[in-house]
Amino acid sequence: MSNPTPARLVVLVSGSGTNLQALIDAADDPSYGARVVAVGADRDDIEGLVRAERAGIPTFVKKVGQFTSREHWDRAMAETVAGFEPDLLVLAGFMKLVGGEFQSRFGGRIVNTHPALSPSFPGMHGPAEALAYGVKVTGCTLFVVDEGVDTGPIVAQEPVRVEDADTVESLHERIKVVERAMLVDSVGRMVREGFTIDGRRVRFGT
Repeated sequence: MSNPTPARLVVLVSGSGTNLQALIDAADDPSYGARVVAVGADRDDIEGLVRAERAGIPTFVKKVGQFTSREHWDRAMAETVAGFEPDLLVLAGFMKLVGGEFQSRFGGRIVNTHPALSPSFPGMHGPAEALAYGVKVTGCTLFVVDEGVDTGPIVAQEPVRVEDADTVESLHERIKVVERAMLVDSVGRMVREGFTIDGRRVRFGT
């Protein structure tokens, strides 16, 4: 049974937008329960914005360098996002940390992915650090964003085996495939079933 009022997703991107495209494709099915109402970016001339425009989704760009401070940028970005009245804000390959203004407006409703099994290997180089450490299994994590770096309560995780012949690039590509499926599945469940956050535990259902 489809949701008569789909949840409103705002997606922030910084690059090619493959996770965004997966969400757009999923939302084509009314039973998914959500639709992407806007896509924002911290840079222009990226494929993620092209994907949104191709799908008829409004876009906006706020570059940090256009503002007098990082805090000013954070306020401006949050204000623009708020204008689209999102039920859930998805950071899909967004390469900037959102700040206090986002937390005050959207706290508990911002999700992000990380290409490692948190709390291992936080930051921008998860696949490279996993490979260098010699782990046999890594993966991806979907989490609710808090004030830290990849430290928020975990919504979902999926494992990815590390192969002997892996390079950073080959490992990261396999992680991305699993990550997209995890993101689409989990966001769909969050909007259809609801979710609660109890300390560090995220539970589906209300």
